[in-house]
Amino acid sequence: MLVILEVFFLFLTALMIVYLVRHYIFTFTVLRRAKIPKADSASTNITYEPTVSILIPARNEEKVIGRLLQRTAELTYPKNKMQLIVVDDASSDGTGQIIDEYSKRYPFIEVLHRDKTEGGKSKTSAMNAGFKQAKGEIILCFDADYYPQKDIVEKLAKPFANSKVGAVQGRVVVLNEPQNIITRLVALERIGGYRVDQEARDSLELIPQFGGTVGGFRRSLLENLGGWDENILAEDTDLTFRVYLAGYRVAYVGDAECYEEAVDNWRAYWTQRYRWARGHMQCCFKHSLNVLKSKNLKAKEKIDGLLLLNVYFMPLIVLVSLVVGVPLIFFESSKLAGILWFSVPISFYSFVGNFAPFFEVGIGAHLDGRRRIQWLIPFLMFTFLYNIPICTKAFIDLVISRILGKNHNVWAKTTHIGNGNSYITNQTICTERLP
Repeated sequence: MLVILEVFFLFLTALMIVYLVRHYIFTFTVLRRAKIPKADSASTNITYEPTVSILIPARNEEKVIGRLLQRTAELTYPKNKMQLIVVDDASSDGTGQIIDEYSKRYPFIEVLHRDKTEGGKSKTSAMNAGFKQAKGEIILCFDADYYPQKDIVEKLAKPFANSKVGAVQGRVVVLNEPQNIITRLVALERIGGYRVDQEARDSLELIPQFGGTVGGFRRSLLENLGGWDENILAEDTDLTFRVYLAGYRVAYVGDAECYEEAVDNWRAYWTQRYRWARGHMQCCFKHSLNVLKSKNLKAKEKIDGLLLLNVYFMPLIVLVSLVVGVPLIFFESSKLAGILWFSVPISFYSFVGNFAPFFEVGIGAHLDGRRRIQWLIPFLMFTFLYNIPICTKAFIDLVISRILGKNHNVWAKTTHIGNGNSYITNQTICTERLP
């Protein structure tokens, strides 16, 4: 029995070391790239201006939807090439009335009202409904609480001039960062995930991830893929792999920034991350074998894809490694197991926050000139601890639902109360980033 525990512990430790090495490579890649002079912004010298349809799913978003719609009127992309479809998905508040008011004011804004019989089921259902009305060559997606740069459409559309690009992803930045400790920690997670992780994957030609918002797809590809899979909670991860398996790639556009209203309490954090974890695990079961067998993926893309698909299992792996490793301390085991045991606390601290290791977050904050926020990085340990029960419950619930043959893909949306509005002054982002 002891031998079995030892072998299992060594296997878990090897997995954690693989993830650590992967993230060190990502960090050094971005550091090296930062020394290279940047090319001109994607918004300058535009030579590719396809027709664009922007989809905005909205369910009970009266506190934030007006802010976004007003911003869309200020976008610099030619309005005659832009279609905005707002899906009022069975809202029970004033969301529908606000959307109607903006639609009357701006002809390019179209409204799709869905009642309780057809709407309110899931975000993916709302997106598919909006997609049926879309006419643009490029389909972009924005969540209702987001606030984009004025030239973001130009930036996101330009990579599609390359026929190999099937999807694009911009950078998400927290709008209400100064609100409290939770929003600041979420901001750190976003910095590590987008400033380092996504940029490194793009630079190394691996698999940058479509994040569900602030990005979009080539219309013809999305049609061939059959739109969004309404049985998957993490529709963004699902589409990322469907794009790559179809022979296309996702382009990451780091200077295409959009500002989000982050969750500001631990209950909302749990709800959001539980949905992400369970949906990501669904994608792991759905796509892992296809990734291994795919002829459209290079070897390095397959390795990165499998690691990406399994990332939400890492809190469970760290937890199990502790449970398995502790008995090995009190019972006689090999010296190798004893040495590797010390890698467990290192890995435990490294996989902080939303699984962007502390060195990725630190380097990302450094490259963004965020010196003072770096002092909060150790507190990400607590978010990782919080993610352990979140991911554990997500895994157990998913296994039970698969055994019972039931799917509980409901729209457990994040509640937005408009706190981000106070950080917008004269249509200029004011995130109070301290030097």
